[in-house]
Amino acid sequence: MYELVQVSEKCYYINCPAKIGVYAADKDNVYLVDSGNDKDAGRKARQILDKNGWHLTAILNTHSNADHIGGNKYLQGQTGCRVYSSGIEAAFTKYPVLEPSFLYGGYPCKDLRHKFLMAQESSVTDFSDESFPKEIQVIPLPGHFFGMVGFRMPDGVIFLADCISSRETLDKYAISFIYDVGAYLETLDMVEGMEAAMFVPAHAEAAADVKELVRCNKDKVHEVADRILSICEEPVCFERILQEVFKGYGLTMNFEQYVLVGSTVRSYLSWLKDTEKMAAEFQDNMLLWERV
Repeated sequence: MYELVQVSEKCYYINCPAKIGVYAADKDNVYLVDSGNDKDAGRKARQILDKNGWHLTAILNTHSNADHIGGNKYLQGQTGCRVYSSGIEAAFTKYPVLEPSFLYGGYPCKDLRHKFLMAQESSVTDFSDESFPKEIQVIPLPGHFFGMVGFRMPDGVIFLADCISSRETLDKYAISFIYDVGAYLETLDMVEGMEAAMFVPAHAEAAADVKELVRCNKDKVHEVADRILSICEEPVCFERILQEVFKGYGLTMNFEQYVLVGSTVRSYLSWLKDTEKMAAEFQDNMLLWERV
């Protein structure tokens, strides 16, 4: 864990729970793609950079989930590096309480205000700033989170962030977090058609070809949707749907899983309603869902 793996002449990744990408712009200066899940991850990343004699110029954030921006504050404080992000993701990075608040749908209790869902704040520079390295292409990858992006480096390596999960992750957790199911499927279609020297997903093995894994992720989305539809043969409230999803996949509920899986199930319900596969109505002051 936390070993440096080279994937091309100029690109590497630090192998950790959410891979940290490394782009060596020249022999002295590097950019990180994300910063790990906490201060300790940032410290270990800095030790690797120091060992190689590299100066950290900036962190390129793919999105604002805490496991991708957790090392920002430490690294920014230690090196003065810029952190690049944009739009809603930049807002969540500057005001990280937004993540647990969004997931919970209200003010998050203490059980949700911790480093796994709420990073420390860091200052942000927009991708559009003239200081952003022109040789790096920002690739929109919406769906998993509001405005997630990936990065294509000059030597053809693409850092894919969280748009695909490994088979092992899909088998273990069954439901990957998705904010916008329709956008996520469109992103998977786009990624399936991409060519690159190497793809580096944050939560799957780096590979030159990810088409089969992309299809596996698509299949899982449709499997989850079908399961939700089967639960809603009769009108049913959200909490019962969530309970049945947890039972069906053998998941154990706690506060983190309640908000992560719960938010995702709500996203599926919205997508199914918008695609006219699900109907919703209010009965006795309760919102009920039923497949069409």
